[in-house]
Amino acid sequence: MAKAGSTGVRPTIRMVAELAGVSTATVSYVLSGRRGDGGPGVSDPTAEKVKAAAERLGYRPNQAARAIRTGRTNTVILSLTMLSDPWSLSVIEAVQKAAGPLGITPMILGDADWVKVLGTQNADAVFVDAVREDQRDDLRKLAERGTTLVVFDETLDPDGFDVVRSIAGPGCRMAVEHLLHGHARLACLTPATVGGTSGGSRYRAYSGALATAGITEREDYVGLFDGTTAGAYAAATRLLSMPDRPTAIYATTDYAAVSAINAAQRLGLEVGADVDIIGVGNTVEGERMSPSLSTVGPVDFFDKLARRLLKRATDHVDPAVLDFPWHLFVRESAPHRSAATRLY
Repeated sequence: MAKAGSTGVRPTIRMVAELAGVSTATVSYVLSGRRGDGGPGVSDPTAEKVKAAAERLGYRPNQAARAIRTGRTNTVILSLTMLSDPWSLSVIEAVQKAAGPLGITPMILGDADWVKVLGTQNADAVFVDAVREDQRDDLRKLAERGTTLVVFDETLDPDGFDVVRSIAGPGCRMAVEHLLHGHARLACLTPATVGGTSGGSRYRAYSGALATAGITEREDYVGLFDGTTAGAYAAATRLLSMPDRPTAIYATTDYAAVSAINAAQRLGLEVGADVDIIGVGNTVEGERMSPSLSTVGPVDFFDKLARRLLKRATDHVDPAVLDFPWHLFVRESAPHRSAATRLY
């Protein structure tokens, strides 16, 4: 049987229902992606029969009509500050994987000025990965207007929106202390802040751990860069080209650590032997690369974030705080070392 669409007749939900031998309500429910979310029960065999009928007829839901009828757009927006960051790529991959079976399309916003965009674009839910101080009141206003928001921030409290809270400081301290077990010459690779100096809890974890270990912090061992992967690569190259180069690098993000690995390999250094490198974030790219990246971060963060975002997109649930404790992941780029294998 040819697809109805191939004869010039647009297939309808009623045609799918007749072919599958079910009601139009069942077809609507199955093809909306809501199965398993607490609605009326539809057995797996029935759902498969509906999907097969829709595929045979070439039926595609009218998304515009559905949006008017249900108030849903079947889209989520991901506002990501740095699209090339492995952390952002891990968010995208997790959300795409979870959204596909639900018929929801993720839209990527690579613009820190998300307030302006969300003032004109509608979505079933929005994830924001960074909030400036001057944008905090905008979050509350958007939530009051009905925008469903999931916000990544260490200090915000829910105010009509979800807060994903993943406190970096203690985890970063674990990363530095791991390197201090095997290294006395330890550098830090971190973005520069306004004024040309580094700051924040991730850098303070480095300086604090050195002080506790009785190691004097060297200004030339702090590799400041402009926040880009190219800048991180250049700063790591400078550090590793020094006559008394560091034997380990603590990078305050995974993307900077990946850049440091690339710089070390370009200089002919064996990562995990000549130099140890650790990152922050526990990204998918860091785990998959060779050598695999030692890092700190939460467990299953990206999958859990994706599930929560899509839960907010499809259900009416109260905003909440999602806390993610951090762990140390020892991989090839910075193996465990004892006093006997310490590098000087």
